Amino acid sequence: MAPTHQVNKSHKSRFSSKSSRNIHKTSVKDRLAIVKSDRNVGKGARAARLQRNKMIREQKRATVLKQRRELSGSKCPPRLIVLFALCATVDLESLADDLLSLLSKQSSAVLSGTVSSSEYRTRVTVLKAPHGDLLSCMEMAKVADLLVFVASTRSLCEETDSYFIDSFGNQCLSVFRSIGLPSTAVFVRDLPTEVKQRNELKKICTSSLASEFPEDCKFYPADTKDDLHKFLSLFKEQRLKTPHWRTQRSYLVANKVDAVYDGNSDKCTLVLSGYLRVRNLSVNQLVHVSGAGDFQLCKIEVLKDPFPLNSQKNQDLMDSDEMQDVEVIRTLVPDADNQESLVVENKPDLLAGEQTWPTEEEIKKAAEDRKQKKIRKRKLPAGTSEYQAAWITNESDEEVSDSDNEDGMVLDEGDESPGQEGNEYLDLDGDGASLRLGDSEDETDNESMMEVDTREKIEDELKELKEAHAADVEYPDEVDTPLDVPARVRFAKYRGLKSFRNSSWDPKESLPQDYAKIFAFDQKNAKFFAYDNFKRIQKHVLAKALELDEEGREDCIPVGSYARLHIKDVPSAVASKLCTLAKTAPVTACGLLKHESKLSVLHFSVKKHETYDAPIKAKEELIFHVGFRQFVGRPTFSSEFINTDKNKMERFLHAGRFSVASIYAPISFPPLPTIVLKRVGEDATVAAVGSLKTVDPARIILKRVILTGYPQKVSKRKASVRHMFYNPEDVKWFKPVEIYTKRGLRGRIKEPVGTHGATKCLLNGVLEQCDTVCLNLYKRAYPKRPTRYFPLLDI
Repeated sequence: MAPTHQVNKSHKSRFSSKSSRNIHKTSVKDRLAIVKSDRNVGKGARAARLQRNKMIREQKRATVLKQRRELSGSKCPPRLIVLFALCATVDLESLADDLLSLLSKQSSAVLSGTVSSSEYRTRVTVLKAPHGDLLSCMEMAKVADLLVFVASTRSLCEETDSYFIDSFGNQCLSVFRSIGLPSTAVFVRDLPTEVKQRNELKKICTSSLASEFPEDCKFYPADTKDDLHKFLSLFKEQRLKTPHWRTQRSYLVANKVDAVYDGNSDKCTLVLSGYLRVRNLSVNQLVHVSGAGDFQLCKIEVLKDPFPLNSQKNQDLMDSDEMQDVEVIRTLVPDADNQESLVVENKPDLLAGEQTWPTEEEIKKAAEDRKQKKIRKRKLPAGTSEYQAAWITNESDEEVSDSDNEDGMVLDEGDESPGQEGNEYLDLDGDGASLRLGDSEDETDNESMMEVDTREKIEDELKELKEAHAADVEYPDEVDTPLDVPARVRFAKYRGLKSFRNSSWDPKESLPQDYAKIFAFDQKNAKFFAYDNFKRIQKHVLAKALELDEEGREDCIPVGSYARLHIKDVPSAVASKLCTLAKTAPVTACGLLKHESKLSVLHFSVKKHETYDAPIKAKEELIFHVGFRQFVGRPTFSSEFINTDKNKMERFLHAGRFSVASIYAPISFPPLPTIVLKRVGEDATVAAVGSLKTVDPARIILKRVILTGYPQKVSKRKASVRHMFYNPEDVKWFKPVEIYTKRGLRGRIKEPVGTHGATKCLLNGVLEQCDTVCLNLYKRAYPKRPTRYFPLLDI
């Protein structure tokens, strides 16, 4: 029987496929297996994603728990709190005594500033930054875990914009920002007792100082012990932030500094006792003692913790009789095979550049010439050896024989006599160079006159330096051609460049002798390296440094250990200076990474400090504070250009812009903050701030001189220029160099005119009478080697 209504074929969906059309041909069991497998694929990806997120949360939770345990655990070294007074009238002594007495159960003062508190479950070391001593404040800021700025409402300083900060406080604040601020807090002292006035005055102080500190910096009243108790309750649970550069190296802040003198009076063993921080330290590593240099370790002693957190009796006095004999738990001695060698300079091979070898005929001829020289009799100076006689020519023989020198010693005009290397009067000009320092009877009578002359000379030199700085700002790199010396002789080391950006300059051409003593990174032990190689090696060195944190290493001491470092071969004068310095500033020993003791060329990006007004000339001696380390350098300043491998030298460090300072110094791996100090007498002032940029001996710095001339006669595109040269030979010598004018014209030298150095030039436009014709010459510049590499080595 036919259906009563029409039945049409079902429409195919747009997602149907051949497999879905034939699905009825498969069994129900296979069909369920296919669907179940598809579902498992989706669920597996989601489950893996959820598992990964759960694992990340657990790792973060474990990290936070570990940090909290370390804050209150015995393995964490005492936290360093540095109190810094924003004004000279702030009393830090009473504040430090209140803090230590609150932490300590005993009422006696804590001499070392370190205390262990079982009530707050923390250990603290309190340091007071001496107001007015910039170097001590800098060293304390480098090692501070919490930097507390103390302001007083009674000290209104009208000399600055803020009524609560004086000029020295402003200078130190800018230096601390350049070093890298750790966790900070502000204590407000001398608030009134009345609640309304107290709150208003605190708001005024907070609004006035808030812009000077980070956003997370909190303000605390600190007049009573209740106020300090509230602060300590928050401080013991606070997670402190640390500058990044301090997390890559282990360091020890010495609580005690001693010197052990052996039979050798010039060298001694420096002993530093303190807590190890941040990372493990290997006995085979090199260490840098702040301001003294890099040294090797002869022994490390792990001592019993003098301030245990869980002790029943709180031992507060580091200088007590019980602390003199500390129990030695473990002693580490370096391995001669694994200890890093203390190599500063490279020993160059003077014959490494020789390309030829003498033939047999040349050797025979040299032997015959040597025999003839021996047969020929010559008059030689008294005490001359055969080797010295071989260097004396016939002309020098006649000069020596005609002279009346009884001792037979002849010095050239440019040589210095023996024993005068350390004479400070050799650098004086005029009459100062001829001073006799021997047995002068009138020496005591002339001391006052010499002081007056020295003071006047310093003032004259400073005046000339300021005039030269002003001239360099107004007319940069312009040099007058000398009248008495030909320009081709005066500028013999210079050359012209077609294009400063595109012209080639070989970085290995005509290098100075000092470059043979520096180190460079290259896999084939070559003299030079590419910056990519340096970055790759830095990554490798930092990865190797992480291996020291592995547990169970026999040559390492763990973080938080109270250790005694025995540093060998320290100069006795430096050790005595450090013992004196430890009374006012912390003495720090930081572990060095691999290669960081070797000499190379370091480049710093620096900017002149706003508080320093005097000119800073290139190649004058400056002190560089680079992280925990201190170097002495005589930098070459240069401006950095992009898209070129050449950089222009600057004669002065100009204010308001960044420049690159290049010095000879031991290698350090960036990034590291840099503070540049200029020493004036016994005081040091901040001259510039910046950071370590790179280590690259192949960086090309070109010194430019501009020879200028003025139009004499102009005829369309031709012009006669004078005062650029003063003889026709110089015009022909510099003819290939392109010339330009200050108003944008370019041209070339065609020929000399006359006998007085006038020059005929061809230009691409009409030269105006008020325009100036310029010629650029370049030569490569290098930094100058200092007499010492570390500040404390000059004593």
